[in-house]
Amino acid sequence: MKLHFILLALTGLAGAADTAPKISGIWMMGQSLCDGSESLPIVTSEDTGWGNLTFQRGVRTWLAKDNSATPELRPAELFKLVPLRAQTNGGLGETVANGMADHWQSARFGNDKARATQSPSRFLVAYAGQGGRQIQELSIADLSTDPRTPESRRHGGGYYRTSLDDARRAMAQAKTMGANFRIAALYWMQGEGNGGPTGSLVPTRWDAELPRPAGLAWYRDQLIAYRKQWSADLCAITGQGGELPMFTYQTLGPAGEAQLMAADADQNIWLVGPHYAVPSAINSRTKPDRHGDPIHLSADGERWWGEQVGKVMHRVLDRNEDWQPLRPRSAKLATDRASILLDFTVPHPPLVLDTTFLARQEIATKDGFTSLAGFRVHDSSGKPLTLTAVEVIASTQVRLRLSQSLPADKSCRISYGHPYAVALGVIASVRAGPEQSADLVLTTSVSAKLKPLLAEGAFFVVNLSGPPTRVAIRAVREVNGVTVLQYEPGELRNGVPFQPGQPLVVQRSFSYGNLRDSDPTPSIHTFADTTYGTRAGQPYPLWNWCVLFSDLSAD
Repeated sequence: MKLHFILLALTGLAGAADTAPKISGIWMMGQSLCDGSESLPIVTSEDTGWGNLTFQRGVRTWLAKDNSATPELRPAELFKLVPLRAQTNGGLGETVANGMADHWQSARFGNDKARATQSPSRFLVAYAGQGGRQIQELSIADLSTDPRTPESRRHGGGYYRTSLDDARRAMAQAKTMGANFRIAALYWMQGEGNGGPTGSLVPTRWDAELPRPAGLAWYRDQLIAYRKQWSADLCAITGQGGELPMFTYQTLGPAGEAQLMAADADQNIWLVGPHYAVPSAINSRTKPDRHGDPIHLSADGERWWGEQVGKVMHRVLDRNEDWQPLRPRSAKLATDRASILLDFTVPHPPLVLDTTFLARQEIATKDGFTSLAGFRVHDSSGKPLTLTAVEVIASTQVRLRLSQSLPADKSCRISYGHPYAVALGVIASVRAGPEQSADLVLTTSVSAKLKPLLAEGAFFVVNLSGPPTRVAIRAVREVNGVTVLQYEPGELRNGVPFQPGQPLVVQRSFSYGNLRDSDPTPSIHTFADTTYGTRAGQPYPLWNWCVLFSDLSAD
């Protein structure tokens, strides 16, 4: 069990009865998902009324070619405190800031906006990273300025230095207001930048990829060291004692498992969970004729994920919960060796296999599935085993059923979180569509299969014969009993067109699974973008989805 000691008077998390003005910082660091890359158009363009703050400069305080390496020289007038809202800066849009701070503020005051705005306590959010950065480029070492770093990736450095100077600016602003400033929490959103080509991690842009076990251990240790250094340096500025808590998402990639390892090893790191349930930036429109990359998040995705983070910050720092994400505790092979029983740590039981909100993840074979609801099983030789069913059998337990009993001389391991790749049908014809779009006319009707994907927004289709190509499908309709898929020709991969007769497979942006808990916590924001999906106006569901994992051995 983690032990954390939060002195409310130091962190600025005292309740509404304390009338002393308090500004509590949430200091963020990370890469593109943290800076809102392609999360456009923004959905929080105005003050939300929860009383939270940002610098006049904006949440993103590090700006290329604007004293990036010398943040102390940034103009003081840009650090006046203003209401927190999203701002657009080129291809950068919505961040997690409003969802995170607004949800935390709401939770502290019972979702009573009047009480929250009358309270002397406010959150101030600042972020000093940049998209595409590796962990040691964001650290005090600042390897982004190393001559071995490719010139195209040298943008002046100074990320860590900027974060520290932001704390000094916040202290100065609080002093002029007669308020106290302390940092309440750190938020980390980096890991993709250290992903290697074969599923492990690379320490730098010039080092070789590490073997997977060594790579996971390396990133774990780097993240723990980063938190300790960042905490110590910020506390030296603010005068706080103790350690600052860090919260992190789970990266979709090898760093995600290392982040979970770091949370297990450091009592001051808390893994919120994976973000695979939120919509990706293929739903964004960054320019009139361009959408975002599938690795990034849409504006609603950023704000939704921010609420998840704010929820967990509140539970840990205000309620003193010993938070754990939804994760496996054990796996046991049945005596007949034909099924596996998985037991989970569940934040809010019971478990749910949700194939309505997210399409059922599957990769099918003629005898069953090599991947089902996110789960995959391999034997000790590396051979994938065929699954026939995944069942919730108790509030914290799942059973995986195998098509055949595992031989006595074999062991097995389980992984969770895999791509969605489902056969969709065959192209009957390709034709011009409405408003400069194009249509793929299928030979059958598959709209029912696509319903959960359409609720999210856009999805991909790829061909299984002929020159390989892929495109995002942005609308679906039924015509004369068959399904018609609408796309934008400019989005064809490498401009390669589809051809009649080609079989199609449908794909979702993120690897994922369907296992979640039953957390009923309400969101304070709702889906706002009306240009994609069918969820506009609905609240963000704040269920906790199962973490991604691999190599879980079955006893």
